[in-house]
Amino acid sequence: MKKQSPNDRIKNFNEVALGMAEDEAVKEATRCLFCKKPKCSLECPVEIDIPRFIKAIKEKNFSEAIKVIKEKNNLPGVCGRVCPQEDQCEGVCILNAKSKPINIGTLERFAADWELKNQPTSAESSKENGQKVAVIGSGPAGLTVAGYLAKIGYSVTVFEALHAAGGVLIYGIPEFRLPKDIVKKEIEYLKSLGVKIIPNYIVGKTATLKELFEQGYKAVFIGTGAGLPSFMNIPGENLNRVYSSNELLTRANLMKAYLFPKYDTPINIGKSVAVIGGGNTAMDSARVSLRLGAEKVYIVYRRSDKEMPARKEEIENAKEEGIIFHTLTLPKKILGDEKGFVKSMECIKMELGEPDSSGRRRPIPIKGSEFIMDVDTVVVAVGQSPNPVFLKATPELKLGKWDKIVVDPDTQATNLKGVYAGGDATYGDNTVIAAMGAGKRAAKSIDKYLKGVKK
Repeated sequence: MKKQSPNDRIKNFNEVALGMAEDEAVKEATRCLFCKKPKCSLECPVEIDIPRFIKAIKEKNFSEAIKVIKEKNNLPGVCGRVCPQEDQCEGVCILNAKSKPINIGTLERFAADWELKNQPTSAESSKENGQKVAVIGSGPAGLTVAGYLAKIGYSVTVFEALHAAGGVLIYGIPEFRLPKDIVKKEIEYLKSLGVKIIPNYIVGKTATLKELFEQGYKAVFIGTGAGLPSFMNIPGENLNRVYSSNELLTRANLMKAYLFPKYDTPINIGKSVAVIGGGNTAMDSARVSLRLGAEKVYIVYRRSDKEMPARKEEIENAKEEGIIFHTLTLPKKILGDEKGFVKSMECIKMELGEPDSSGRRRPIPIKGSEFIMDVDTVVVAVGQSPNPVFLKATPELKLGKWDKIVVDPDTQATNLKGVYAGGDATYGDNTVIAAMGAGKRAAKSIDKYLKGVKK
């Protein structure tokens, strides 16, 4: 797939990957072997019939291709861009044995983009059955639940704390990876199914979970995400120009800080930025910092390249753009100047020992290897926890480690009757498609629950 050149793209927030033309998509689709027992579909968290939609593209029946995808997935333009297909459908493609797998993600994106350009989005939903379902949070898990249940006749209302719907899709993922116009159009499709979205509504403040049931909702899905940033608890994290990745990305994405002064939310980014972490959020933060005007941007990660959890594609993009990687490096303290701004960061080199509980080799400090990094901005991207506002207002909800909501992994049911949960609020900081898979399981469970079907 064609991309903007690194020299061009670091100067703008336009989409980096440019997608496929029709002839390129058809050519790629002809590579598919159309296996009788396709492993790709089995590995898809939202159960798309992948061979069917690829066959439709091969036959140039693009309207059929998007129809097949939307039987299972209401956010194809999103998934085609940010789903880690290499670890799922593409990872089990039989063509891996001899060549490269089918580029399933790009074909999904092609079908979604083709629909947006060539035909109005069509909504197919059943006649409303009179039962109301509330969804708390409009991230990928919540939107998946809402779309699935609206299609089969439920009256679904999504309550969103922010002024714009989309959750992490709208505030967390940069414009150059996922254009906000794509997210908005896919949300409009959900609205055409009958989904109601109420913004600026904080469940736990505006209304409690109990009050939602009193308003006539028969089931509730909690998709509040992981909006509470984690820090390292090292000296200097309170200095000026120390950001959480959550703050940096929210300001840039939702509040359009990169268009200042047109939008009045600037970000004070210095000339030299250190981003602490090795996940997708760290890569996003580093690449955003570069586009906001930083001259040098470093990724500081305590393990090696091999243990880095970010997608290979995002690591490659970051390196192409000139991001400098300091692996096997752990920050010890952030040092400030007389005005309270970051001036440098003290780090120590690491070596890898035996595997820890995560299965990755444990990083161990090398005595006497301390050194100083000259940076004037630090972005902490070491994870996030569930937003505490809803949790504090709902003490009866069972929580586990790091205040994650405890659910049945098969049904997404919580300990409360008629209450289900999914996404980052239950599993921690994870992928968009993992959240959508949880939303799909929850929606099916809610349907059975409201119909009185025992699991």
